[in-house]
Amino acid sequence: MATEESPQVTRRATRSYSASNTAIESTNLPESYKPTINDLGFRQQPLRLEDLLSSFPGRRSQILELLRLLGPLNSPMFPILVYGGPSTGKTSVTLQVFRHLNRPFIYSSCITCYSPRILFESILNQLLFHRKDSGHSYSSVKRCERPSDFVNYLREALENVLTNLKGNSGKVSSKMSGRPDGTMVYLVFDNLERIRDWDKSSTILPFLFNLNDILKMPEVGLIFISNTSPDTYYLNIGYVEPIPLYFPDYTEGDLRHIFMANQTNSRLYASFLDVVLRPFCRVTRQVDELAAAFSSLFKKYSEPLSDKEVAPNEEMKRRLFSHIRPHIASALNETFQVRSQPLLKAETNEETKKTNSSRMLGIREDFDKIDFHMSTSAKYLLISAFLASRNPATLDASLFDSTGVSDSRKRKRKASEKSMDQKEMAEQELLMKGPGTFPLERLLAIFQCITSLAEDSLDEEESHELTVEGGSRGLMSDVLLQLSSLCNANFIIKGGSCPLEGSTRYRTAVSEDLALKVARSLKFPLSKYLYRR
Repeated sequence: MATEESPQVTRRATRSYSASNTAIESTNLPESYKPTINDLGFRQQPLRLEDLLSSFPGRRSQILELLRLLGPLNSPMFPILVYGGPSTGKTSVTLQVFRHLNRPFIYSSCITCYSPRILFESILNQLLFHRKDSGHSYSSVKRCERPSDFVNYLREALENVLTNLKGNSGKVSSKMSGRPDGTMVYLVFDNLERIRDWDKSSTILPFLFNLNDILKMPEVGLIFISNTSPDTYYLNIGYVEPIPLYFPDYTEGDLRHIFMANQTNSRLYASFLDVVLRPFCRVTRQVDELAAAFSSLFKKYSEPLSDKEVAPNEEMKRRLFSHIRPHIASALNETFQVRSQPLLKAETNEETKKTNSSRMLGIREDFDKIDFHMSTSAKYLLISAFLASRNPATLDASLFDSTGVSDSRKRKRKASEKSMDQKEMAEQELLMKGPGTFPLERLLAIFQCITSLAEDSLDEEESHELTVEGGSRGLMSDVLLQLSSLCNANFIIKGGSCPLEGSTRYRTAVSEDLALKVARSLKFPLSKYLYRR
């Protein structure tokens, strides 16, 4: 890899792979180091196919399919779109496949390259073997803002690299010299979905998809990596659609293999996974989130043990389970960090009222207790679905403003007897019709409003505390996973597509009593947002 991107690539190994002895290790290059043609590869011993397959549990079929799509050495290829949910091994598998093949490639992430100019200059820096350092005033080799200029610079840089690769082919064994094999260069664009948030996304995405036709160089291969499906990139222009390669979520067995890799006490950790893996898999299957949760839980799990190397028997497993059991529920809720509103504080100082209020609070907590576990994120999503089914879509703007706060400044008129009868009839009619349907876009909008309301309320009351980084924006990537779980549990029913809109519609299957229980567990004022006719 080129020097500019090499630190990012070295951190791209999956958790199972980074734990292995052959994981990529980042190196601190000296200031005087000058990149060469060898930096277009890994500069390491190529991986054997057996080592590659064993490093990624549950990804055997994807690895073999990617190898098939890349084809033999120096063979032209169609563009490839590697897609799947977050933390499913897309980037790690792709990069380690290139290490196995020992072929030259250019890697650019649309997270670090957060604008067209930075993306273009990052690719050119790697192809022209330019390193940003103090000697170059930390500037790029070319200043490039327009796609037309990028095409000219890219074609010139690729021709020089290809000439270099063809001139060195056959001289010395690539394994001995560290030089990548072949006379093709692959451009890897990671986190492609981030481009849709750019100002010029309507022109950059078609430009990247048409890059093969624009360059007209069969020695260049394009690989796009995305967290979203190919449907989100369909454009009304003519271009060769990339070949999709889907990475599904890890199964429970795959996750067990990942977390069991290189454990010092495999029997102890296996007993720990027997306790925590299944309940956490119902909430999330992202390896990074599970690794963060399991790290602290395993320390709690092994606290009663004086010898960490002991193999636990059945009696010890029961004792360890009793010790870890109270911490599992809190860890499940912390997996998705959406903060709920604080408890309402009593404003009375009388001792008798405090006693009565504490008794009533205990009764209410028992009444509001949910019989099943649900993460905080799923609770907010279930409330959002309930509001979308109960409230007319035309009233969303009046119920929520831009900050997610309900508009409570409306004047309330005294209801007449006739209006009360009409309201009762309307409610009976609404009850007979059942919950309405809603599209996914409306569900996400309501979800973002109520989660931002919870965070803003807590920020106002506890401004001295540190805020949770990411907020609801970091949570939005997990909404589809939570929605799928709620659909599988029949809390939300997935209906057919609307013939006019062409999108899938949903409706909630929970009663108002259950929705109120869930809302009270979050201290969320659900009744404030329910439309009453």
